[in-house]
Amino acid sequence: MKRITVFCASSFGTEKIYEEQAILVGKTLAEQNIELVYGGANVGLMGAVADGALNAGGKVIGVLPNFLRSKEIAHLGLTELVLVESMHERKTKMNDLCDGVIALPGGFGTLEELFEMLTWAQLGLHKKPIAILNINGFYDSLIALLQTMTEQGLLKDVNQKMLLVSDSIDDLLEKMRNYVPPTVGKWIDKAQS
Repeated sequence: MKRITVFCASSFGTEKIYEEQAILVGKTLAEQNIELVYGGANVGLMGAVADGALNAGGKVIGVLPNFLRSKEIAHLGLTELVLVESMHERKTKMNDLCDGVIALPGGFGTLEELFEMLTWAQLGLHKKPIAILNINGFYDSLIALLQTMTEQGLLKDVNQKMLLVSDSIDDLLEKMRNYVPPTVGKWIDKAQS
């Protein structure tokens, strides 16, 4: 893995551990010569992960829609800042630039980005590892919901297992390196139904 996209909040949240872990994620990526691709802002967990990588000598590529330049102030110290026209173009560019994805704590935007990448993987549009760094149990409820979706027959077990989870960045990166994408297609044959 040469580049990893990190999705996360543009705020810090209520728990100091989120910021600490975001900095550690950036630092760890830099130390392992993995470039960071992220949303391009210098605020919240987004800024923390970028600063963690930059302060450890890493390369950081930000992808920011023009209309967010004033709302999510562009980080001026990046290796590269790519300006795009829309949120969809942002996600597409971040996907194009990376070899895998990690979600840190975040809100609607983080979840939307994470689930779009999972959906694209489920449809066979990419075979990249997708992971959650489950800091302080932040994603426990979401993981439980995915299990319910699987138990209720709305999500295939093989697709649920596409999402890699750990509370340790080193363990998560190891899981991502060893990831084998599913070979089962999304669609069920009429003969199977």
